[in-house]
Amino acid sequence: MLNLSTIIYTANQAAAAGEEITIWTYVYTFAPFIIILVVMYFFMIRPQKKKQKEEEKMRADLQLGDEVTTIGGITGIIVRKGEDTVVIETGGDRSKIRVKTWAIQSNATIHDAKEE
Repeated sequence: MLNLSTIIYTANQAAAAGEEITIWTYVYTFAPFIIILVVMYFFMIRPQKKKQKEEEKMRADLQLGDEVTTIGGITGIIVRKGEDTVVIETGGDRSKIRVKTWAIQSNATIHDAKEE
């Protein structure tokens, strides 16, 4: 495994052998690591943050009467909404369950766009 001490040791050995060490030697050495970090950001971190923002917006836009699914797979209709909880009505016997808003996975109800 290549680590910083190995790179510095190799550079010092090259300098002792009479080879000239320039800043470009270090740039070429660290460039692959920097490229890997940039690629990881664009393919892993950025899409995750985008999805998280969309989920937060969906949860903020919940309304009474929306048909929702929780992360546990329970589906129901919102009958009451609090600050950080909602009460959903499920099944034919109209059972009511209180869940946290962060536990809402999806909203199946489509609302018309608000006119401004």
